[in-house]
Amino acid sequence: MTGKHGEAVRFLKNIHSEDHSVGIILGTGLGGLVKDIKIESAIDYSDIPGFPLSTVESHSGKLIFGELSGKKIIAMQGRFHFYEGYSMEEVTFPVYVLNQLGVRYLIVSNACGSVNPSFRRTDLMIMTSHINLLFDNPLKNKKVNFVSGSRIYSRELIKLAEKTALENGIRIRKGTYVPVQGPNLETAAEYRMVRKAGGDTVGMSTIPEALAASNLGMKVLGLSIITDNGFPDTLKVAMLKDILEAAGISEPELTLLIRKLVDKL
Repeated sequence: MTGKHGEAVRFLKNIHSEDHSVGIILGTGLGGLVKDIKIESAIDYSDIPGFPLSTVESHSGKLIFGELSGKKIIAMQGRFHFYEGYSMEEVTFPVYVLNQLGVRYLIVSNACGSVNPSFRRTDLMIMTSHINLLFDNPLKNKKVNFVSGSRIYSRELIKLAEKTALENGIRIRKGTYVPVQGPNLETAAEYRMVRKAGGDTVGMSTIPEALAASNLGMKVLGLSIITDNGFPDTLKVAMLKDILEAAGISEPELTLLIRKLVDKL
């Protein structure tokens, strides 16, 4: 691999020459999983050649190498968002690096709002599909390797996540995630549109990474914490502190799910 991706890969392989098969991208307020990782090293994004820097307050900005449930993993503690002004190339930069470091399974997490009236704040959801309202795509001008969008989220991992949740008494939802550009939250009319289009949740991340990873042949699992409700007729202002509070409530269950799931990979 050449260019900036290659520089980052060479830099990181000088620190860790062994492949790490599982990658985890930790979304808003979901950094607690790090406490369960047997950390080999935690590298600041600013030290990695070509890596963007997260500007979001709740994202730490470290690439963590270690072991979780006996498996070699790389965790991104902090991600990059399209609304921060990054290009799709920059948002997905780490995915290409993780792929070259041996990652075959990518678990991507996020915090999102629900537009499905049967979903509640603090519920966990497995992403089974998405509707891309970012109006951009990281695969532009790239060789596209997959044929069907229905294969982006690994059916194998979805089934494994459902089984793992059942075994551990974790209530789990399944649904369609709809990303929007942000950074503002949606209007009542926009929430109504998302629901009518077939969405269950709405957020501002995840899809670029999922598209890039799937196109590289990685098996992708998307997991969401529902932190607020976007019901148009009873809409309330969602404050960051409330979103982080909801993520904090659900984080132990999501952490347990990921830990037990990684053990099965």
